[in-house]
Amino acid sequence: MAKMRVALIGVGNCASSLVQGVEFYRKATDDRAVPGIMHLDVGGYHMGDIEFVAAFDIAKGKVGRDLAEAISAPPNNTERFAAVPPTGVEVRRGPTHDGIGRYLRDTVIESPQPVDDVVGTLRATGTEIVVSYLPVGSEAASQWYAEQALRAGCGFINCIPVFIAKDARWRERFYQRGVPLIGDDIKSQVGATIVHRVLANLFRERGVRVDHTYQLNFGGNADFQNMLERERLQSKKRSKTDSVVSQLGEELSDDDAHVGPSDYVPWLTDRKLCYIRIEGMTFGNLPLNCELKLEVWDSPNSAGVVIDAVRCAKLALDRRIGGALLGPASYFMKSPPEQFTDYEARLRTEAFIHGDAEL
Repeated sequence: MAKMRVALIGVGNCASSLVQGVEFYRKATDDRAVPGIMHLDVGGYHMGDIEFVAAFDIAKGKVGRDLAEAISAPPNNTERFAAVPPTGVEVRRGPTHDGIGRYLRDTVIESPQPVDDVVGTLRATGTEIVVSYLPVGSEAASQWYAEQALRAGCGFINCIPVFIAKDARWRERFYQRGVPLIGDDIKSQVGATIVHRVLANLFRERGVRVDHTYQLNFGGNADFQNMLERERLQSKKRSKTDSVVSQLGEELSDDDAHVGPSDYVPWLTDRKLCYIRIEGMTFGNLPLNCELKLEVWDSPNSAGVVIDAVRCAKLALDRRIGGALLGPASYFMKSPPEQFTDYEARLRTEAFIHGDAEL
């Protein structure tokens, strides 16, 4: 099979985990040998078929360096689990727009290099799929890069909680351009939101009325530091809340459903801790309460999902399918254009991979 030519927007912890993961499992031949990946083969594409051909960032310590070096440059603090040889891909300077929040101003020093011709680079490198790992709250930057992907004729995977695929106007533009769109806000393999969703759906299916729920997350990476600025947190909180509440069948007010990042603890580095509580009413109007604690390495926890998203986007390009991919988006993302249960989303994704009509 041909390679999948991928460009990265943002070379932070998540990009680091993705690049390491592709290298680490490049020659894997057994599903059981690849923990954290849902499919070793997607429509004939192996995860090792991903080739990184371009990358963009704004940090002085990353721009101008080989991608293999940039993925370990500060403020990255995720686990290093694979040695990545030089890639020959120089990280280019992207525009800043709203990419740096108030709490990262002293941490992320902007590169003095001129802003790259992003569309020109995407075309010159033959990029097929753009993966956006911009910081939370980068509304203007996300829309700008989505525009560049459209102009260059690339598929776009939006891993952050800015509503691109959820917006009908963007979906129509990608459809008209004939390139795939998967978004918004990547789910982890087994992360706080998907665990919360599954529990919420279980309560609903078993007839328990959910009255109150919360999900409190905290961690020590740059995203959590960035989200100390509450204004940048709004789309993230909305994305996570809607993802959980969509499984209940009945609306819960924001007073009764609190879902979102809560604090930044530097010594946790890229670890994330989550506390979930669901309070409900069961037979005889008697209470049923559930509490759960989850601890993960945040960035590697979503890398395998992005690998599947990239391969689904490549299948769409091969099949000349443009616009939002509803099945894959519903399974891989917290805020897809349309919400399904995770069971149905998985069935729809499998149908898409095998070229069958979705349910």
